[in-house]
Amino acid sequence: MRVGRKEILELIRDCDLKELGLRASKIKEQLHPKKITTFIVDRNINYTNICSINCKFCAFKRGKREEDSYILSFDEIDKKIEELISIGGTQILFQGGVHPDLTIEWYEELVGHINKKFPDITIHGFSAVEIDYISKISNISIKEVLKRLQKRGLSSIPGAGAEILSDRVRDIVAPKKLSSDRWLKIHKSAHEIEMKTTATMMFGTVESDEEIVEHWDKLRELQDITGGFRAFIMWSFQPDNTPLKEEFPDINKQSSNRYLRLLAASRIYLDNFRNIQSSWVTQGSYVGQLALLFGANDLGSTMMEENVVAAAGAKNALNQEEMIRLIRDIGELPAKRDTAYNILESY
Repeated sequence: MRVGRKEILELIRDCDLKELGLRASKIKEQLHPKKITTFIVDRNINYTNICSINCKFCAFKRGKREEDSYILSFDEIDKKIEELISIGGTQILFQGGVHPDLTIEWYEELVGHINKKFPDITIHGFSAVEIDYISKISNISIKEVLKRLQKRGLSSIPGAGAEILSDRVRDIVAPKKLSSDRWLKIHKSAHEIEMKTTATMMFGTVESDEEIVEHWDKLRELQDITGGFRAFIMWSFQPDNTPLKEEFPDINKQSSNRYLRLLAASRIYLDNFRNIQSSWVTQGSYVGQLALLFGANDLGSTMMEENVVAAAGAKNALNQEEMIRLIRDIGELPAKRDTAYNILESY
């Protein structure tokens, strides 16, 4: 019997944390009976920090005229990818701010350049927010943006920009950002051209438990239709240095208990998602490890470079050897994967 909204709300609010973790772990074991926990070696390249959206939860964005604003040159991007390849990396998570002047032609040239020069590197890039803006400024459809970038070498798109898929929340934390329906439409459009994506959730701002469940329900419904999501990744809002913290001073960092509770509940509710990723970047390595006992089967990325969350005060780091140790310490089998969750090497 599929878990419904009422039941998952009761579990979030009333279930003993240990019991919730055990229930999520049983589902994880059914999906991953060999007890393999995966990770990926990649680099998060933020090609620009110039952004016109002005999300209140972001400490990374800059205006065009600010002294520390930038757009990376192709040579700078090449150097970052070469450094990634030197440590055995296979993927770039490629995202930036929503630059007000960059059209589809610029993105085509960029993706084509990377794909031609580094054909073995998977380009996992451009959030739905970026795709939406490229569509508008270039006066072409979402589907055309995706097809043109796919033709140049874009493999998949990340789930960033979802935050909470409730327009009440979005109108408060990011009033210029696309609607929840638009976010879902972009991911559905990607799935329709056989481009896989990931789904995310940022919690800990102004959302209610009901809106968290609404978010999961929308993801589960789209996954029922397309099967195009490879994974779900959830992280907590980092309030330091953000306008939202100034506007809502009572907002604080979420507890480890809250993170693990919601993670386990997401594993229970998202029954059509094979992979759930731990968010050690915001939670730290040991809570990230503990998440593997609350339903997560993937430790995420070694994150050779991370700028957005770090700008809000969360500066955690892990290398491949540390990830392997964390996975082994809980009795699971570490394995390096690629973007499509194919196992590249076991340890």
